[in-house]
Amino acid sequence: MRTAVMVAAVVFVLFFSNGLVLGKVDNRGLLNPDLLSVNLTLIPRAAAKGAVCLDGTPPGYHFHPGFGSGANSWVIQLEGGGWCNSIKNCVFRKTTPRGSSKFMEKILAFTGILSNRSEENPDFYNWNRVKLRYCDGASFSGEGQDQANGLFFRGQRIFEAGMEELMEKGMKNADQALLSGCSAGGLASIIHCNEFRDLFPSTVKVKCMSDAGFFLDAIDAAGGHTLRNFYAGVVGLQGVAKNLPSSCTSHLNPTSCFFPQNLVANIKTPFFLLNAAYDAWQFQESLVPTSVDPHGEWKACKFDRSNCNSTQIQFLQDFRMQMLDDIKPLTRSDQNGLFINSCFAHCQTEKQDTWYANDSPLLGNKKIAESVGDWFFDRSPVKAIDCAYPCDKTCHDLIVK
Repeated sequence: MRTAVMVAAVVFVLFFSNGLVLGKVDNRGLLNPDLLSVNLTLIPRAAAKGAVCLDGTPPGYHFHPGFGSGANSWVIQLEGGGWCNSIKNCVFRKTTPRGSSKFMEKILAFTGILSNRSEENPDFYNWNRVKLRYCDGASFSGEGQDQANGLFFRGQRIFEAGMEELMEKGMKNADQALLSGCSAGGLASIIHCNEFRDLFPSTVKVKCMSDAGFFLDAIDAAGGHTLRNFYAGVVGLQGVAKNLPSSCTSHLNPTSCFFPQNLVANIKTPFFLLNAAYDAWQFQESLVPTSVDPHGEWKACKFDRSNCNSTQIQFLQDFRMQMLDDIKPLTRSDQNGLFINSCFAHCQTEKQDTWYANDSPLLGNKKIAESVGDWFFDRSPVKAIDCAYPCDKTCHDLIVK
């Protein structure tokens, strides 16, 4: 049985009450010379178009060129890292790498789907691989400004400036391209999927993937709507509504249209959803944040699922069932793919141990990398949905101290 992975605060950090900032910091790229380390490239000219981070600094990306048969193939990974929903939270955020390029890591390790080794990334290792940094706090979708507090809500412009930069770097010659993203970046890949498709001629194979970006409008443990209320602040403050699909906003309010469950039916581009059915972030910060558990009744359960009582387990199973119900639009088209494992995980494409390793999670006896490759290259249909917890013994579960 695969044991749970104990994740220290330096690796997986969650802040909710002060801005719902989700960050993953892994310093292996600086400490391990065996890993591919890729430098940060800023886009200074983006500022002329108003495409700037929260603090007004230029956005950036990390790029490692493709080679051989992958020279004209591109995978774009949109970075995740939570959101900010108030002036106070966004002012704090602009003092972090998720709000200013001044504080971004100058070097990142490319692992998982960004690795350049065939034994770690069998289908995409020789592609042009890009990580677009996230510094706006609204899943690359905001449009606005708060002059009094020196805040720029320019996520949409950052996405557009990033794509323009990459087109000039050679993406305009792509014969195939994949837009992906993790967490808040996974939500961004859902929002921008059709827009990404429109960058290319119809003859180019273009697909999209979301990793841990299917955030549910779920009822929390106290019967409230923690994430819905938070998203309302993000959407309202950052002017997100104007950049959401009119196919959704024509009949639902903008906050509802920030939830993937109300967006996926209108994605026309082939789309792959990779998500843990018991997403670790949503469990910790949307379903049972500290604010709805003042007496700590969930503390032991959140730390170790074997401590959960029957009522708590049923609550988690209900969350899984809601997810399976909400993803039904994706199951109706053969062009889409699914990998929904019954794990307490979050972001499985960027970490080598979950993407493609000897003991990686399996569904249908296939690893995530194999499943994504089968779907992208049309080798076989992939609609993999796991049985309910605790049946999967291949999970790499995250436990937050």
